[in-house]
Amino acid sequence: MKLGLVGTGWIVQRQLPQMSRRGIEVGAIAGTPRSAEKVDALANEYGVEGRYTDYNEMIAEADIDTVYVGVPNALHVAVTTAALEAGKNVICEKPMASNYRESKEVADLARSKGLYLWEAVSTIYLPNFAKLKELLPRVGDVKVVSVNFSQYSSRYDAFQRGEIQPAFDPAKAGGALMDLGLYNLHYILGLFGEPSAVRYQANVERGIDTSGIVTLDYDNFKAVSIAAKDCGAPLFCIIQGNKGYLRQDTSPNVCGPITLHMNDGSEETFDENGFTEFERVWDHEFASFKADVESGSTEHCYQLLEQSLLVSRIQTDARLTSGIRFPADEQ
Repeated sequence: MKLGLVGTGWIVQRQLPQMSRRGIEVGAIAGTPRSAEKVDALANEYGVEGRYTDYNEMIAEADIDTVYVGVPNALHVAVTTAALEAGKNVICEKPMASNYRESKEVADLARSKGLYLWEAVSTIYLPNFAKLKELLPRVGDVKVVSVNFSQYSSRYDAFQRGEIQPAFDPAKAGGALMDLGLYNLHYILGLFGEPSAVRYQANVERGIDTSGIVTLDYDNFKAVSIAAKDCGAPLFCIIQGNKGYLRQDTSPNVCGPITLHMNDGSEETFDENGFTEFERVWDHEFASFKADVESGSTEHCYQLLEQSLLVSRIQTDARLTSGIRFPADEQ
């Protein structure tokens, strides 16, 4: 796997230093004319040969086989489509697209060309997530699931001053549900599948959700996803059953140590992630991407793509119940 990175922001800056340790070569970085100096600085620091200010040129010219999309949400589809049309595999930072229609279009394109398309969402690749699935039967019949990913954003200060950055811009598919809420949905839907009904009650300012609560009805139990960028709170994921509960005192993207508490008061703790440093939270997903390519089979990739499509559909349905619309919804 030889990557071309598109973007020079926070996520690319966090991922780039880790690639050599993961055994993944970075062949090029693309930014914009405005970020040309940042492209050069990153390329010089990490020994990347190709440097571009136009992602289309990078896709056409660079010696790469996979494009990593690390740009604002509303640009994901354009970059992903260009890469797939050029025969490149794609790792797209979450969310895969602004809405379900767009997500399905890029997924269908990848499958029609036999290419890999992965949504980079750490939760579902972490060993503790697999351990949760294994432990679920021990809590008995699930009754209530609650996930809280609330993290005050410094960008909210700017938002209150009238400075609209992509994270809070409806024109760029921003908002709490598209950012932190996506991890919650991957966690819940990855464990329990499709709900029978979904609703989003959001705190909306200037057309965007700065925080909100998604309720998911599974008929025999209920799930709640809380995501906030305008306030903070302790992070947790709790699955309550009639025999006990599972608790993680972390956000779902970290999917940290698991406590199994039984009704008789006994407790067990499990932690199979294999790291303590936050920077390692993405290692398992990139190892999975690399293994998929080396296997020569797209089967595992497309199984995960189906989950990404389910999350995108439920996320879109939830968002529209709160009246939040993006430009992509009008097409």
